[in-house]
Amino acid sequence: MKNSYDVVVVGAGPAGTTAARFAAEQGISVLVLEKDRDVGYPVRCGEAVSKDGIEPFIAPDSKWIASTINSFIFIAPDETEVKIKFNRTGYILERRIFDYELGKLAAKAGAEILTKAYVYDLLWENGKVAGVKFEHNGEPKEVRAKIVIGADGVESRIGRFAGIKTHTKISDMECCVQFTVSNINVDPNACYFYFGSEYSPGGYLWIFPKGSDTANIGLGIGGDRAKHRSPISYMNHFLNKKFPDVPKLTMISGGVPCSITLSEIVKDNVMLVGDAARQVNPLSGGGITSGMIGGSIAGELAGRAIKENNFKLLNEYPKIWHQRVGKRHEIYYKIKNAIYNFSDETLNSIAHSAIKIPENERTLLSIFKIALFDKPSLLFEFAKIFFY
Repeated sequence: MKNSYDVVVVGAGPAGTTAARFAAEQGISVLVLEKDRDVGYPVRCGEAVSKDGIEPFIAPDSKWIASTINSFIFIAPDETEVKIKFNRTGYILERRIFDYELGKLAAKAGAEILTKAYVYDLLWENGKVAGVKFEHNGEPKEVRAKIVIGADGVESRIGRFAGIKTHTKISDMECCVQFTVSNINVDPNACYFYFGSEYSPGGYLWIFPKGSDTANIGLGIGGDRAKHRSPISYMNHFLNKKFPDVPKLTMISGGVPCSITLSEIVKDNVMLVGDAARQVNPLSGGGITSGMIGGSIAGELAGRAIKENNFKLLNEYPKIWHQRVGKRHEIYYKIKNAIYNFSDETLNSIAHSAIKIPENERTLLSIFKIALFDKPSLLFEFAKIFFY
């Protein structure tokens, strides 16, 4: 490892390695610092993505695809099931392998990756960020950088160290828990979503299949609700009722910021990507593909800024992000706040109306039309998504 780099990326998740790759592809020096011992570990994710979302960044490969998804099944509080054919292709990933492959792509482009490197502060020089301080194998170290990209997750120390306001309302911080279970009998090509107060008030519970007899079962509820009853309590209730004897292979928990993008995602020569920038889809809680989009924009701009010696280019990042994804997320946020506050009676009514639609005519749009019938302004916002 050298003493200085053009760009230092903190965090080797999909957003971080994508940022590193897009920067390194322009011939500049890039270092990625990852606090954990391996890229892609531990996995803290439902692992669901769309084929369209990841194809711009990596060619689909069966070695990191656990299941291919072609339909959704929504379950109302009264157990009414609504099946919708997915008119695209979805994947449930093996994130350990997927993230590792993204890291290899970044390394192939020229980026260096150092694991077990815990960044605990920024280097400052004349009032400007000049690199990072980190601990590696118990030893304090420093590395200089012209640009620092924070891809360090929802807690984002880099953002706070740089003076960026990273506060998220407690109601927008989804508290999540997930088990990977085996010996489970579900459709290996369908994702299941449970709504209602019994299992996931103010959020939803998911079952994402990973092959024929394994699945991720998780749920997320707003932080304002979690303070009254823990997510693990809801999860245990669901498993005891629906799958009482399934072996649990792994358990993960954490927070997902289901808010709009931070108002400031670049400050001087510091940029934030992925969860650190709140680039998660606020409606679904998914952040893999949107984080990679944010990482690609930030990485490319960082590379150009170094090559052209024009750091004002970094200020284009929020504008490009907003145009490509951010303004859609603002619409999703409005829809989330409406749907996740529906009563059980309303959710049941929506499901009863939806199953009257012939299955070959059912779409997400048709379901949302029912759901938002009494909220025409939100329906208009939702419809605008399809014109972006």
